Amino acid sequence: MQDISEYLVKNKERFINELIHLLKIPSVSADPAYSQDVINASEAVKASLLEAGCDIAEICETNGYPIVYGEKIINPELPTVLVYGHYDVQPADPIDLWNSPPFEPIIKSTDIHPEGAIFARGACDDKGQMYMHVKALEFMVKTNQLPCNVKFMIEGEEEVGSENLGTFVAENKEKLANDIILISDTGMIANNVPSITTGLRGLSYVEVEVTGPNRDLHSGLYGGAVANPINVLAKMIAALHDENNHITIPGFYDKVEGLSKEERAEMAKAPFSLENYKKALDIKAVYGEKGYTTNERNSIRPTLDVNGIWGGYIGAGAKTVIASKAYAKISMRLVPNQDWKEITDLFKTHFESLAPEGVTVKVTPHHGGQGYVTPIDNNAYKAASKAYETTFGKTPIPQRSGGSIPIVSLFEKELKSKTILMGFGLDSDAIHSPNEHFGVWNYLKGIETIPYFYQYFTELSK
Repeated sequence: MQDISEYLVKNKERFINELIHLLKIPSVSADPAYSQDVINASEAVKASLLEAGCDIAEICETNGYPIVYGEKIINPELPTVLVYGHYDVQPADPIDLWNSPPFEPIIKSTDIHPEGAIFARGACDDKGQMYMHVKALEFMVKTNQLPCNVKFMIEGEEEVGSENLGTFVAENKEKLANDIILISDTGMIANNVPSITTGLRGLSYVEVEVTGPNRDLHSGLYGGAVANPINVLAKMIAALHDENNHITIPGFYDKVEGLSKEERAEMAKAPFSLENYKKALDIKAVYGEKGYTTNERNSIRPTLDVNGIWGGYIGAGAKTVIASKAYAKISMRLVPNQDWKEITDLFKTHFESLAPEGVTVKVTPHHGGQGYVTPIDNNAYKAASKAYETTFGKTPIPQRSGGSIPIVSLFEKELKSKTILMGFGLDSDAIHSPNEHFGVWNYLKGIETIPYFYQYFTELSK
């Protein structure tokens, strides 16, 4: 394959400006106020696929936000790569913690990104990483070096659970038929330590509601005489972990995959500084399940975390009130073999059992998905590894991620395809947080590396 370096130098500014244009569209799928912006983003993605060289690009309507499909078929007898990504983004809240407006992208240098990073919501998750694939296709098409067929499926509901993607996949199996699925919605260890994500955790996300009296009460007249839903909820949540930070839900760990000492030893080879980790988060100590390292806790072990909690009076000044209701949102990250629907049922049964007689409890499941592990002995993984070796000059480390991409297991079930996760973001890129960013170097490195995956996968598939 002709070296892409010259093409990158020539088109660097355009590639950056095109991404900035896409990042300016506030495609927040969780908030109906941005519904037209989400639609606008889908149209922008369609246009970019056509400009990059797809022969077909179309907006596929769903019961929610549309899926953008594109393809470039050069020979049906050659392998086909299906690229998945998403154009929707997380809400930018809390806005006041951003150093610059979340949908007015700016480039500025950081200690980790001295060459500059693009600061904007969606810069890394996932517009920046998705757009690397669009520009990689452009390079291969414009230089007549596309070695196989490519299809794109870019959705607009990933950040709200991909509710309509399963139906679309099930109804379009022939259209989406492929030999391998390629996703860049993960990260790597460091810019000088490339890695390939080989495992993802599953997810169960629920909302709980605790109701006490039929109205808010005066805390002086009723305090101590009736159950306070906020107090009760706090105790119930605290009871979900024991003194070793082990989750107390009966049956929760029954199907958890136990890694051997040898596998854990291999994981431990990845460069990691606990002191740097604490410094980056401005914490004095790490916290988690007893008997496991930090990298094990956030990748191969299941977790339960409160994502939000509210109730009662939170305005200025004081209001002495016992709230009628209290609420919390809770997510459970799951490991392979744990079924998210089964875990959700176990949570519901256990959480309801923790409530005293003075309150009622409602558990509302939101969304979830299965965990996933990809083999490292297949041609696709070998092709990805070789691609990183070509552009980084070193072999990437296989690494399990603590995050969840529930649709990966769906793809394997419906399309019978394995998935390769080639991420170029870093843990420090603040995805889902204020000041999300994506290094310019990482963005361009992804565009440089992806074409080699196509080349090596095609060669290994012969």
